Amino acid sequence: IMWKTGHSIIKAKMKEEKALLAGEMSGHLFFADRYYGYDDAIYASCRLIEILVKRKKALSSLLADIPQTVVTPEIRVDCSDEQKFSLVEMVKNRLKHVANTQNPNTSALPIRDIITIDGIRVRFDEGWGLIRASNTQPALVLRFEASSHTHLTQIQAYLEGKLSEATVDLTT
Repeated sequence: IMWKTGHSIIKAKMKEEKALLAGEMSGHLFFADRYYGYDDAIYASCRLIEILVKRKKALSSLLADIPQTVVTPEIRVDCSDEQKFSLVEMVKNRLKHVANTQNPNTSALPIRDIITIDGIRVRFDEGWGLIRASNTQPALVLRFEASSHTHLTQIQAYLEGKLSEATVDLTT
């Protein structure tokens, strides 16, 4: 289940869904399976060791089938608390318009879909980008992931461009 970011938000959703495991991009893993439902790095490490022992395989062989991607670190862009949600909403509306009017056969970077659970997560054929308002700071949080550096650069430039356009419109 994809859900909003935040320690307490993840824990609440995990409890609601009766999930045994949850995680965040930050690396926090929450265990309810044989544990208390909160994040604990030492416990996560012990569970990983348990899996390796039971499977009698190296970690590298278990990870071999996971697709290799290129990702950015979390990018924080200063934005006032008064403007950050409006700005995300403006970008979302612009991207939805593009998605609804694009020709996927001729568009240089066709939008596959837009997920609005926590900000805007835009999925493309070769990756995705996220723009969301920070829960804790006067900032926007951006993340990007793609199948190659070239695709990552394209996706990041495209979404940062849409954010810049909305910023100009919001401040004029």
